[in-house]
Amino acid sequence: MEEIEGDRWPDPPAGATRLTATVHAVRRRPVSALGPKDLRLLIQQNIGLPHLLPRAVDVLRADPLVEGDLLSTVLTRDHAAWAGAPQAARALRLIVAAMDDVPPDLQGEVDDFLALSARL
Repeated sequence: MEEIEGDRWPDPPAGATRLTATVHAVRRRPVSALGPKDLRLLIQQNIGLPHLLPRAVDVLRADPLVEGDLLSTVLTRDHAAWAGAPQAARALRLIVAAMDDVPPDLQGEVDDFLALSARL
Protein backbone atom coordinates (compact mmCIF):
# COMPACT_ATOMS: atom_id res chain seq x y z
CA MET A 1 0.00 0.00 0.00
CA GLU A 2 2.84 2.39 0.75
CA GLU A 3 4.10 2.11 -2.81
CA ILE A 4 0.67 2.55 -4.41
CA GLU A 5 -0.41 5.43 -2.20
CA GLY A 6 3.04 7.03 -2.11
CA ASP A 7 2.70 7.42 1.65
CA ARG A 8 5.25 5.75 3.91
CA TRP A 9 4.04 5.44 7.46
CA PRO A 10 6.62 5.76 10.23
CA ASP A 11 7.31 2.75 12.42
CA PRO A 12 4.56 2.18 14.96
CA PRO A 13 5.19 3.97 18.24
CA ALA A 14 6.80 2.15 21.13
CA GLY A 15 4.17 0.25 23.06
CA ALA A 16 1.79 0.13 20.09
CA THR A 17 -0.94 -2.46 20.21
CA ARG A 18 -0.51 -5.71 18.35
CA LEU A 19 -3.19 -4.56 15.89
CA THR A 20 -1.34 -1.32 15.14
CA ALA A 21 1.98 -3.09 14.68
CA THR A 22 0.40 -5.72 12.42
CA VAL A 23 -1.39 -3.11 10.28
CA HIS A 24 1.87 -1.21 9.81
CA ALA A 25 3.68 -4.39 8.79
CA VAL A 26 0.98 -5.61 6.41
CA ARG A 27 0.63 -2.19 4.79
CA ARG A 28 4.28 -2.37 3.74
CA ARG A 29 3.78 -5.55 1.70
CA PRO A 30 3.04 -5.43 -2.04
CA VAL A 31 -0.70 -5.64 -2.72
CA SER A 32 -0.10 -8.69 -4.90
CA ALA A 33 1.36 -10.49 -1.87
CA LEU A 34 -1.63 -9.86 0.40
CA GLY A 35 -3.68 -12.92 1.28
CA PRO A 36 -7.33 -12.98 2.35
CA LYS A 37 -6.52 -12.39 6.02
CA ASP A 38 -4.24 -9.46 5.18
CA LEU A 39 -6.91 -7.93 2.95
CA ARG A 40 -9.52 -8.39 5.65
CA LEU A 41 -7.30 -6.71 8.24
CA LEU A 42 -6.56 -3.63 6.13
CA ILE A 43 -10.11 -3.31 4.81
CA GLN A 44 -11.55 -3.56 8.33
CA GLN A 45 -9.32 -0.61 9.24
CA ASN A 46 -10.51 1.27 6.11
CA ILE A 47 -6.99 1.43 4.72
CA GLY A 48 -6.46 1.70 0.97
CA LEU A 49 -10.04 0.82 0.09
CA PRO A 50 -9.96 2.07 -3.53
CA HIS A 51 -7.06 -0.32 -4.15
CA LEU A 52 -7.94 -3.20 -1.85
CA LEU A 53 -11.67 -3.63 -2.49
CA PRO A 54 -11.11 -4.62 -6.14
CA ARG A 55 -8.35 -7.04 -5.06
CA ALA A 56 -10.63 -8.53 -2.39
CA VAL A 57 -13.42 -8.97 -4.93
CA ASP A 58 -11.00 -10.85 -7.19
CA VAL A 59 -10.20 -13.19 -4.29
CA LEU A 60 -13.90 -13.63 -3.52
CA ARG A 61 -14.67 -14.38 -7.16
CA ALA A 62 -12.58 -17.54 -6.80
CA ASP A 63 -14.10 -18.48 -3.42
CA PRO A 64 -16.78 -16.27 -1.83
CA LEU A 65 -16.40 -18.01 1.52
CA VAL A 66 -12.60 -17.86 1.63
CA GLU A 67 -11.05 -18.02 5.08
CA GLY A 68 -10.82 -15.01 7.32
CA ASP A 69 -14.29 -13.45 7.01
CA LEU A 70 -13.24 -11.45 3.96
CA LEU A 71 -16.76 -11.52 2.51
CA SER A 72 -18.29 -10.11 5.68
CA THR A 73 -15.64 -7.41 5.81
CA VAL A 74 -16.17 -6.17 2.27
CA LEU A 75 -19.95 -6.39 2.52
CA THR A 76 -19.98 -4.07 5.52
CA ARG A 77 -17.95 -1.18 4.05
CA ASP A 78 -19.94 2.02 3.81
CA HIS A 79 -21.41 3.68 0.74
CA ALA A 80 -18.48 6.08 0.32
CA ALA A 81 -16.02 3.18 0.08
CA TRP A 82 -18.03 1.48 -2.63
CA ALA A 83 -18.68 4.76 -4.44
CA GLY A 84 -14.90 4.90 -4.89
CA ALA A 85 -14.86 1.39 -6.38
CA PRO A 86 -18.11 1.05 -8.38
CA GLN A 87 -16.81 -1.68 -10.71
CA ALA A 88 -15.81 -3.78 -7.71
CA ALA A 89 -19.25 -3.18 -6.19
CA ARG A 90 -20.95 -4.40 -9.36
CA ALA A 91 -18.70 -7.48 -9.46
CA LEU A 92 -19.45 -8.25 -5.81
CA ARG A 93 -23.19 -7.93 -6.49
CA LEU A 94 -22.83 -10.65 -9.13
CA ILE A 95 -20.81 -12.85 -6.79
CA VAL A 96 -23.29 -12.72 -3.92
CA ALA A 97 -26.28 -13.04 -6.27
CA ALA A 98 -24.79 -16.26 -7.65
CA MET A 99 -24.22 -17.82 -4.22
CA ASP A 100 -26.50 -20.81 -3.73
CA ASP A 101 -26.32 -21.04 0.03
CA VAL A 102 -25.57 -17.82 1.85
CA PRO A 103 -24.69 -18.64 5.45
CA PRO A 104 -27.45 -17.34 7.75
CA ASP A 105 -25.01 -15.12 9.65
CA LEU A 106 -24.15 -13.34 6.37
CA GLN A 107 -27.63 -13.01 4.89
CA GLY A 108 -28.35 -9.65 6.53
CA GLU A 109 -25.01 -8.27 5.38
CA VAL A 110 -25.66 -9.52 1.84
CA ASP A 111 -29.12 -7.91 1.83
CA ASP A 112 -27.75 -4.62 3.17
CA PHE A 113 -24.95 -4.59 0.58
CA LEU A 114 -27.35 -5.33 -2.27
CA ALA A 115 -29.56 -2.43 -1.17
CA LEU A 116 -26.57 -0.10 -0.77
CA SER A 117 -24.90 -1.06 -4.03
CA ALA A 118 -28.12 -0.72 -6.05
CA ARG A 119 -27.65 3.04 -5.69
CA LEU A 120 -24.15 3.08 -7.18
